[in-house]
Amino acid sequence: MAAMVSVQATRLGDDWECVVDVAEPRGTTRHTVRVTSRDRERWARPDETAEQLVQRAFAFLLAREPPSHILGRFELSDIERYFPAFDEEIRRAGPAGLGGQAPTS
Repeated sequence: MAAMVSVQATRLGDDWECVVDVAEPRGTTRHTVRVTSRDRERWARPDETAEQLVQRAFAFLLAREPPSHILGRFELSDIERYFPAFDEEIRRAGPAGLGGQAPTS
């Protein structure tokens, strides 16, 4: 069974704080992700919400590590420090993240 990811964003000025719950058979983890306006300009699709961007980021992360290994609190831009491929893959990932795969037509 794949992990279920839910994201709730709260606007903080020009930025967002997203609380992410990841539920899987072994339990639930909670993470807080700060998304800056610069992050959205860099990685979000047109009309994509902060929640949707973070959903895609978590699809990327969960394709690479279990939820218990994901930091409890971080900034979205921190992902690139741990996973250099994040920038390229999040830009080409489909709406659900697709585990880092480019969408097909």
